[in-house]
Amino acid sequence: MQGHRVLARWLLGAEWRSHRGRALVAIATIALGVALGYAVQLINSAAFNEFSAATRSLSGEADLQVRGAQAWFDESVYPRLADQPGVALASPVLALDVTVPGRNAALPLLGIDVFKAGRIAPDLIGVPSTERPFDTLASDTVFLSAAAQQWLNVKTGDVLALQSGTAIVRFRVAGGLVRTRPGQRLAVMDIAAAQWKFGKLGKLSRVDVQLERGVNRERFKQDLQTQLGSRWVIAETRDAESRTDRLSRAYRINMNVLALVALFTGAFLVFSTQALGVVRRRAQFAMLRVLGLTRGQLLRQILMEGALLGLLGALSGLALGYALASGALRFFGSDLGGGYFPGVQPQVGFEPLATALFLTLGVAVSVLGSLAPALEAARARPAAALKAGAEEGALARLATPWPALLCLLAAAVLTQMPPWFDTPIGGYLAVALLLVGGIALMPRVTALVFGAASRAFGTRRRAGAASTLALARLANAPGHASIAMGGVLSSFALIVAMAIMVASFRVSVEDWLVHLLSADLYVRVAPNGDTGGLRPDEQALVAAVPGIKTAAFARTARLTLDPARPDVVMLAREIDAADPGANLQMTGAVLRPVDFHADETPIWVSEAMVDLYGYKLGQRVRLPLGKPGQVFVVAGVWRDYVRQTGAIQIRLADYRRLTADTSATDVAVTAQPGEPVERVMAGLRALPFGASLELAQPGEIRAHTLVIFDRSFAVTYLLEAVAIVIGLFGVAATFSAQTLARAREFGMLRHVGVTRSQVLGILALEGGMLTACGIAMGFMLGFAISLILVFVVNPQSFHWTMSLHVPWTVLATVALVMLVSSCSTAVIAGRGAVSVNAVRAVKEDW
Repeated sequence: MQGHRVLARWLLGAEWRSHRGRALVAIATIALGVALGYAVQLINSAAFNEFSAATRSLSGEADLQVRGAQAWFDESVYPRLADQPGVALASPVLALDVTVPGRNAALPLLGIDVFKAGRIAPDLIGVPSTERPFDTLASDTVFLSAAAQQWLNVKTGDVLALQSGTAIVRFRVAGGLVRTRPGQRLAVMDIAAAQWKFGKLGKLSRVDVQLERGVNRERFKQDLQTQLGSRWVIAETRDAESRTDRLSRAYRINMNVLALVALFTGAFLVFSTQALGVVRRRAQFAMLRVLGLTRGQLLRQILMEGALLGLLGALSGLALGYALASGALRFFGSDLGGGYFPGVQPQVGFEPLATALFLTLGVAVSVLGSLAPALEAARARPAAALKAGAEEGALARLATPWPALLCLLAAAVLTQMPPWFDTPIGGYLAVALLLVGGIALMPRVTALVFGAASRAFGTRRRAGAASTLALARLANAPGHASIAMGGVLSSFALIVAMAIMVASFRVSVEDWLVHLLSADLYVRVAPNGDTGGLRPDEQALVAAVPGIKTAAFARTARLTLDPARPDVVMLAREIDAADPGANLQMTGAVLRPVDFHADETPIWVSEAMVDLYGYKLGQRVRLPLGKPGQVFVVAGVWRDYVRQTGAIQIRLADYRRLTADTSATDVAVTAQPGEPVERVMAGLRALPFGASLELAQPGEIRAHTLVIFDRSFAVTYLLEAVAIVIGLFGVAATFSAQTLARAREFGMLRHVGVTRSQVLGILALEGGMLTACGIAMGFMLGFAISLILVFVVNPQSFHWTMSLHVPWTVLATVALVMLVSSCSTAVIAGRGAVSVNAVRAVKEDW
């Protein structure tokens, strides 16, 4: 037993010393995959836990929260709830996202009844100075959390300017709050003062309810929901956590899948390293078998070598992932690039379960990559393996096409599966099986392609010796060729798939913006927050500005249709029911006014509403808008690349009729023919409330949107670059290993008169033909994967569709770089092999 351990350590050390570069490439690839997945997990876990804690602190000791389906509701429901049997305490709350002039984000503000909230959510109570104990009830004071004071650069006693409508209201900072979470921006003031100052008289956002002891919460919740009706949402703290989890789930899963892509590439590099190592050491293993090493011991030895690569890669990846998570939380915040966790400042912490999971994952993919070579080495007969020239036979099992075809068939079936748990699990599995099946099919494809090419070119008299020998080698050693080509295939396929997916999305967004931004100028009131808006008299002043032909006003609101899902956005704008495609990018047929009754209100829903809520064209639905019994008809489905949680468009006149809300938050301005837009902008700024208006031309909005798009896909671009580097390293390592293993072959060629330059030419041709074939097959495989990403994964993840676009220039450039690099690598690696004396090179065969 001790001897076996010494032998195992000796073999491990010898293999590491002799092929350190190839092993380091495999380790680095596995480390990258583990690091990306682990970092995303740590960031999300820290942010979600902190956000949940902040949400619970806002709810305090409340058992339930009663909300309206709309953002604000009439406060007359409050006494009904306070007098409800089983209710110990009810606390009214007005929650606002207040626009702060000069800031790029809104300030969350809570208007509370200090006497009620002191018992149900004591952390939210302001701490006034001893000289002014009644500041908590004053109409001109506000209390700020430490994070809000730091963000706004104010302190106790300073004056804070906030926006209400188009006006500026000023408050004195009266102090801090009892306790808030680190990084939590929050303002608190008296509820009556908040209603008055921000134009919400008689309105509430929610009522926090604390139940009496012994009351069954679930039964009370059901009875109260039945009593109040569908226009009210009775939620718990866990519902807010569920909304946030659903909102960020698709982004997190896609980030983790990208990490698994890197892990898969690492597993293939481990397979390539181990397969070539097994072939090169075939005689060595056979000698060990003759000397008494059993098949099981040999199998364990090779798997242990693979596991060591995985262990080193996983440990490095865990350390790198922790560093990446710490740096991302410190310098870029916790929003994962999507703004999912605003207002928290989490700290990354060690998670034993996640650490063990990613450590196991890194080792597992490496062991799986070593499994096929290990089984081949264990099955080989020592007598046959000791003979020179039997290396290709070790790879013969790889040419069996049936497992690959089964993988491709299963991938095709999985693309038709619906999403599981709101996640395209079937699509991701289809991508994985397509990659595995495509790579496993390479030995058979290589034999067919180069066999046909060898027969075709071999009949030509003018065919050169170098090309004839190169084709003969590739045709008669398809196992070696497929391993060399597999690195190009896997990396280029992933590059193609990601490049097509990102380009398709980007071009679709550009086309969508061109269709959407058809006006000359866009005006917004309070771009951040919900306290801004234009009154009817202010709207009239905007429309009367000289040079304006039309001013199309719009109103944005929120609806809660499911307490466990994020809010749906309601967009009220001027839409021609006879031609909604003039304003919206429709995805199919639409209903005309003759297709529904006069007492039915048409709405146009985004694709996300179809996936999340099951809305269909022509369906009659009921929304918590207007009087009970109002019927809405789905008149069309439109494409929306902004709100993945769902959006509904409604005619502005219908919205105002149903809600009596005559304010506007957005204006699309069309200038008179020949009128400069700059003059119109100057006229708008000259209005009494012009300072509160944000003006933007369509080109500026498109450019800003695409900058945000590129920033969101920065990780994808990084992974594309990494895939290129990994592919080149994999090709270099594979060609180097194969060239060194073919020293005897080159020596024999030298004996029969082939010169060194001709040998190098053969290697360059082999490298070029292999890489060209790998690029061609990689493009086909990557194109198939991109179809799954574009037409299955994206619609199921983000609930929108897009058109297919292939970035030919980018892909051609990458293919050319890989082709030149592979040829150069083959020649550089071959110099060492052909420099060996011809007699010494073939000596082993004697």
